[in-house]
Amino acid sequence: MASAVSSLFFATALVMMALMIMLEGSTTCHAARHLADTTTAPTAAPTAIPAIPAMPKPPVVPTIPAATLPPIPAVPTSTVPALGVPPIPALPKIPAMPPMPAVPALPKVTVTLPPPMPAVVVPKVGALPPMPAVPNLTLPPMPSIPGVPMPFVAPPPSA
Repeated sequence: MASAVSSLFFATALVMMALMIMLEGSTTCHAARHLADTTTAPTAAPTAIPAIPAMPKPPVVPTIPAATLPPIPAVPTSTVPALGVPPIPALPKIPAMPPMPAVPALPKVTVTLPPPMPAVVVPKVGALPPMPAVPNLTLPPMPSIPGVPMPFVAPPPSA
């Protein structure tokens, strides 16, 4: 039920958006044409209208002089005392390791290989028979059909 309602809602919204886009585009185009057709050259503004009293102009704001800032004091330099690096402690003495035991010798293994593969005999192939020649055929002329353009003949291939 919810799926059908949401589907109907989205379909209605899509149709409404399409209508709005179509109507807005036509109205804008019509308004632009109307404006272009009815606009006249700008005229000079009237100096005074007798029915409206003249308004006094606002007072001119005086310019503010640039503020002068005091000089920035220099940053005092400080010296960092050199710190000594503590000595590295000596490594403890490691007792000598016992000698590594000897690895016992492996017994000798004898491998018996299979007998060698016999040589393969490839039979000799004689020459192939010659290719049969393709006969030259002359085709009958192509009939012309009214209203159908004739196909052009392609040039012979270059050798």
